[in-house]
Amino acid sequence: MKMETDRLILRQWKSEDYQPYADLCSDAHVMRYFLAPLSREESDEQANKIQSLISERGWGFWAVELKETGQFIGFVGLHSQDENSGFPNAPFIEIGWRLSSEFWGLGYAPEAAEKALEFAFEELNVPSVYAFTTLQNLPSQRVMLKLGMVNTNQDFSHPKVAKGHRLERHCLYKITQKQWLEKSL
Repeated sequence: MKMETDRLILRQWKSEDYQPYADLCSDAHVMRYFLAPLSREESDEQANKIQSLISERGWGFWAVELKETGQFIGFVGLHSQDENSGFPNAPFIEIGWRLSSEFWGLGYAPEAAEKALEFAFEELNVPSVYAFTTLQNLPSQRVMLKLGMVNTNQDFSHPKVAKGHRLERHCLYKITQKQWLEKSL
């Protein structure tokens, strides 16, 4: 399955995506709001898991490529968090993104994320979609706001981050199907 926007293609991962994905996951600037940059092995492991989830379900964190050049720029898509995730309001579908820093500030994240929300609300027919990030990650929070998401004011300690770590505290944003439909009119 492949989805298109004006400038982007969201699709299943290919083997040639793994090297550029490893490059972006080893970039300290891209990964500054994560616990650590990923090694090549960790990046490949993550890409394999993402790829297999898309194969199983038909959706997930899709690879994003530029229509014009076919270049892989990162991922945008959906993931499910189960009731044991430790996140407020779980289980839920989350939306997330990770793009190579050379493609930041060009509107690609919100453009691709809009397509992912369309899939969530029209194909999966979910009642709402959530997004979360560290309190310090203002760029991702700006994308969430551009998408019409609302801060739930349910800041929480990420269950996989050590107590007292600078990235422990996270915010949780949400958009309902109704809000998305109203915004899309």
